[in-house]
Amino acid sequence: MRILITGAAGFLGSHLCERLLKDGHQVVGMDNFVTGSPDNLTHLAGNPNFLFIRHDVSNFIFVPGKVDAVMHFASPASPNPASPYGYTNLPIQTMKAGALGTHNTLGVAIAHRARYLLASTSEIYGDPLEHPQRESYWGHVDPIGVRSVYDEAKRFAEALTMAYHRYHGLDTRIVRIFNTYGPRMRLDDGRVVPNFIQQALRHEPLTVYGEGNQTRSFCYVDDLIEGIIRLLLSDEHEPVNIGNPVETTILELARTINEIIGNPSGIVYKPALRLGDDPQRRRPDITRARTILKWEPTTSLHEGIQRTIPYFKQKMGLE
Repeated sequence: MRILITGAAGFLGSHLCERLLKDGHQVVGMDNFVTGSPDNLTHLAGNPNFLFIRHDVSNFIFVPGKVDAVMHFASPASPNPASPYGYTNLPIQTMKAGALGTHNTLGVAIAHRARYLLASTSEIYGDPLEHPQRESYWGHVDPIGVRSVYDEAKRFAEALTMAYHRYHGLDTRIVRIFNTYGPRMRLDDGRVVPNFIQQALRHEPLTVYGEGNQTRSFCYVDDLIEGIIRLLLSDEHEPVNIGNPVETTILELARTINEIIGNPSGIVYKPALRLGDDPQRRRPDITRARTILKWEPTTSLHEGIQRTIPYFKQKMGLE
């Protein structure tokens, strides 16, 4: 297939480009580098099956040649207000990527009668009242809170995707992505895995807010990409959770990273911080992914962190 991937220079987008090229597809990558980095794609330069177009998806999209599939991954994704790349610091761009970007990429899919995959998020569940979260759960979201620019953009994107599926008969798919980590995350991303790894590599105490009992479910990027590709190649139109069902506390994550790196500085506790309706628990129910896609993650947290550390060492100039 010839596949358009928006957000191609981002963490997930670049891994997706790499994997699809490896599988023998042609890839058209699109990004405007607001949060993505050209460095994530340099190793693909010169590949005859890869074409890059610098473009903002909130504007009309034209792709030369035939397109067989469209995968819309363009959006800021970090919730951390301390990061310049966090969506709370890019609120308008985030809303436009989710609304106008989805509309424009759906237009490309309609024009080419291509299959379409929307990258949605576990954040559409908000601060969930159901645990673990199933795809049938409607969510608990503040529509005007500080996180709403991301949550509601993705909820709108899902609604628009399903409207195109029902009204136009477009061949669509929706993946709800849970917390993912691995090489090519930004060092200044502001999320917990990059923060902890960098602190540990500098032999600083890892900063845990509150008692560290809040949970996340950390999925290694290669596992996530495998699930997404299986969904693209499936006939499933309803949303599918892709993530790791193993729930980990932030304190457990900190101890794991300190142990792997051999950081003697331990952990420092600071008063709890909470950004708006920041969820205290997050864990996917992946029954549908297991049943429909025959997929589940295979990389343990310990192994995934070990595979991630060399990238951070290199980026921090420690190698």
